[in-house]
Amino acid sequence: REDLKAGLVRAVGDPMERFREDGLRPLRAIRFSAQLGFSIEAATLAAVGPCLDRLAMVSAERARDELQKTLLSPEPSRALRLMESAGILRLLLPELADCRGVEQKGLHVFDVLDHLYACVDAIRPDLVLRLAALLHDVGKPAAKAEVPGGEPTFHRHEAISADMAEAILKRFRFPNAVVDGVAHLVRSHMFAYDESWSDAAVRRFIARVGVGAMDDLLDLRAADGSAIVGRPVAPRGLEPLRDRIKAVLAAKEAFGLADLAVKGGDLASIGIPPGPAMGAMLKELLETVMDDPALNERERLLEIAGKIRSKYSV
Repeated sequence: REDLKAGLVRAVGDPMERFREDGLRPLRAIRFSAQLGFSIEAATLAAVGPCLDRLAMVSAERARDELQKTLLSPEPSRALRLMESAGILRLLLPELADCRGVEQKGLHVFDVLDHLYACVDAIRPDLVLRLAALLHDVGKPAAKAEVPGGEPTFHRHEAISADMAEAILKRFRFPNAVVDGVAHLVRSHMFAYDESWSDAAVRRFIARVGVGAMDDLLDLRAADGSAIVGRPVAPRGLEPLRDRIKAVLAAKEAFGLADLAVKGGDLASIGIPPGPAMGAMLKELLETVMDDPALNERERLLEIAGKIRSKYSV
């Protein structure tokens, strides 16, 4: 009761004995600290490092469940820093631990790892979003290239990070929907919108990201921006894009093959057989409609298909 009043997490009895009984308990102690805003009693915290061999024997699923609860706590960075100092981060998420000390320069005020901590804190408590925030730059150490006399570059770090995030989440046996959702957000998070984007460019952006993932991606980008400078940033730069996306969606324009006014059966009716050529033709018709939504009418698309059929040797 006194510990509860003092906001203290303490093992019952000898912490070394408790942690060696169940290797998950060190991670659970840190999770309680994050969820409740409690401190961890000194002897309890000191016992974590000597018991990491027991934590290494815990199943991926049990560790995943604790990590999930930790990331959904009010301030995940509190737990992540404890995990790092106690050696848990290096044991369970070595890819993240490798981000310590990787400087970014430019507008960035943090190294990569502190940037990721700040990004997780800055985003709303949704599992896919918080995992994406935690892992969106995890590939930067691998992507980093030094430029003589200049700042380092991280070319294609979003693609590398997405592949690494997928592997990490599969290692923890997260559901496929979570793995795919996180990897998609990480792979898509590097975009640079400005008002020179045409309406067709906005439609292609929606098609590439997907309507269902759009709000999450923009939220991730806003949190990323705040974590770059180390303070909340007004999302003014993203509001024009949000407004244009809303306008395009309200117009109910085509963003995928399912939205086309012609289907495979329509093309078959004018003598185009099913197969790779038909698929390629449908994709070209979609590109045409993205450039000019007014063309998304059955007869007009069939007319265009007839004109381009020679391109596909049909």
